[in-house]
Amino acid sequence: MENLFQSEFRLETERFHLKGVTPTMIHQMYLHSEKDAIIGFFGFGESGYERYKSLHENGIETKDHSLFFFVIVDKQTDLAIGNCGFHSWNKEHKKAEIFYNFFNDEDKGKGSMSEILPLVLDFGFKNLDLNRIQGLVADYNIPSIKLLLKNGFVKEGILREDYFDNGKFEDSVCYSLLKSEWKSF
Repeated sequence: MENLFQSEFRLETERFHLKGVTPTMIHQMYLHSEKDAIIGFFGFGESGYERYKSLHENGIETKDHSLFFFVIVDKQTDLAIGNCGFHSWNKEHKKAEIFYNFFNDEDKGKGSMSEILPLVLDFGFKNLDLNRIQGLVADYNIPSIKLLLKNGFVKEGILREDYFDNGKFEDSVCYSLLKSEWKSF
C-alpha cells in the first residue's frame, strides 16, 4: 500500500520537501500500514505514533474543525525532521492555528523554518481559503515570536492559562495574520 504515503499536496524549498497530510491519510495509514512504515513516514518516535493513533481512533475532525499539515523532509538525508501546518482549522470561519516543530534540537536555529513557513502560510491562504491564521506562543519562546513577526503576524494579546504543561497552566501570547495583510513571497 505504498500509495497511502503519497501526498497530492507537495511543496518544495531549496533544502526541504514538504509532504501534505490530511485526516483521511492518517486514517488510511493506521488502517492499512505497519507501525514502522507510519513512524518512518512521519519521522516521529513512539509517542508521536501513539498520539496520531489516538487521533485516528478518537477523532481528528469535528463538524467544523480539522487539520492539515506538512511533514518536513530534509532533501540531503531524505528523513522527516519535523512538521508545519494548521490545526483548529475552522472551514466555515476560514481560520486556523499555525504550528511548527522539529523533532530534534540539532535541526533548530538554522533558518529552516524561515525557509518553510512562508510557503505554508501562502498555501493556507490560497489553497485552504483561510482568512485568518493565528499563532499561540509562550512568551519565553523568543525564536518563535521572531519568526511570526518576520512573517507579518501582529501581536493581539495574552490568553491566560491557555494550556496545561508539566503540571501547571501556562499563558499563550496570540499573534495573527490576515489574508489582506499577507504578501506572497
